[in-house]
Amino acid sequence: MNTITTKNILIGVSGGIAAYKVVELVRLLKKFEDPHNPWDRAEVQVIMTHSAQDFIGKLTLATLSENPVYTEFFDEKTGEWTSHVELGLWADVFLIAPATANTISKMANGQSDNLLLATYLSARCPVFVAPAMDLDMWAHPSVQSNLETLRQHGVEIIEPGNGSLASGLEGKGRMEEPQEIFKVLQSFFVQTQDLEGKKVLVTLGPTVEPLDPVRFISNHSTGKMGIEIAYALAERGAEVHILAGPIQKNLTLPDVEVTHVNTALEMYEAAISQFGQMDVAILTAAVADYTPAEVAKEKIKKSESDMSIKLVKTKDIAAALGEKKQKHQMLIGFALETENEVENAKSKLQRKNLDAIVLNSLRDSEAGFGYNTNKITILNQKGETFLFETKTKKEVAKDIVDYLVANMPKS
Repeated sequence: MNTITTKNILIGVSGGIAAYKVVELVRLLKKFEDPHNPWDRAEVQVIMTHSAQDFIGKLTLATLSENPVYTEFFDEKTGEWTSHVELGLWADVFLIAPATANTISKMANGQSDNLLLATYLSARCPVFVAPAMDLDMWAHPSVQSNLETLRQHGVEIIEPGNGSLASGLEGKGRMEEPQEIFKVLQSFFVQTQDLEGKKVLVTLGPTVEPLDPVRFISNHSTGKMGIEIAYALAERGAEVHILAGPIQKNLTLPDVEVTHVNTALEMYEAAISQFGQMDVAILTAAVADYTPAEVAKEKIKKSESDMSIKLVKTKDIAAALGEKKQKHQMLIGFALETENEVENAKSKLQRKNLDAIVLNSLRDSEAGFGYNTNKITILNQKGETFLFETKTKKEVAKDIVDYLVANMPKS
């Protein structure tokens, strides 16, 4: 017997002429059907900004959604409070459509002067944004910068289409059509859960090796690639365990366990401790190869003469896990190279008993530390080589997870 499951979809409508398209979108969502489970249905709630009400009435959306439409933090007549926190927690997905340049700017900068924005800042679910504006506004550097900020925050941008605009001009900026937005959300809900029941360890970020209480040795890793891989794994049903070196991003991924470490030794000990319970380990972390032989208890003072620091090798996490790897486990490493890239990656693949290695080169533009894009090559023990074009790190993560699923040991 199939159980009815409900997809909770929260829609935020801001003030643009494209608000009229939300009527058709709500109608489509209320008829949502998962082809893999026809007993699924969608529950829809709507938040509107003040200016959105100049373009479309609350009653229309309330009737179609079969729920009250929220516009204010509280009812002035009764004093009843609308909890933006509860709305954010209720939603499985939050779609903001249309998203005007003004709303996008406020989202990117953490402003919360209306119910829609406050709910966005409280939401723990995936967020989708469907921009709508004139072509010159869309192309403006400040708008594109704000959109990039939202992407870095994990927001999915549903690109606007080309066509006739309210200004009478032709170009990019019109909100994507309701049928296409519906397909995006439907795809999000029915995506394959082909890693359900699998436990995956992901290491990410740099390590820091202290010289004294003030200084340390480290590298430029931001952890972006590892974070996107963790997202992609979780979206496909995996139980994800992250070992994170010091990074700027706050890791608040739902259903993902995070262990924070600082040094290479701490990451080594945590990886050794957890690997036995895992089906897969993906080692994206940029772990220091050397650490100071001694750590000064007090800040090292500058002197007139040069200073030498003795460094000793750190323990090799990939090699240690490669020795412990069982037949049912899969181990994927990363290689960031600057020369003889393929040869060095193949050597690392063999020496450390990896099942596959993901190679990226600092010679490739827009690849490596700090970028939101990457260009990878996957090599494996079978002698196969898979080349990929430059893509966003989110797309790269999907390619890596696709490779993982296709090549996992049969249980």
